[in-house]
Amino acid sequence: MIAVNGYFGGNMIQTLEKLNARKNQRVIITLLDEDIQTNHNEKKMKAAGSLAKYANPNLIPMEEGAWERAVSDVKETS
Repeated sequence: MIAVNGYFGGNMIQTLEKLNARKNQRVIITLLDEDIQTNHNEKKMKAAGSLAKYANPNLIPMEEGAWERAVSDVKETS
């Protein structure tokens, strides 16, 4: 038997962990007498840093000022 954390979102149950279940596999659902406290700011911060693992520190100097250079290139070609 495997236990996973999750919550009831109003229409369906959502797991908070990866669940490796087979189609038509039996489950036991236990409802707890407590609510999940969500912090919307915490979710935003997690989303903001979610791509950090793909960052290439060598490209950061090239990225600085990229918007300004792109805008000036457009003005020059117009």
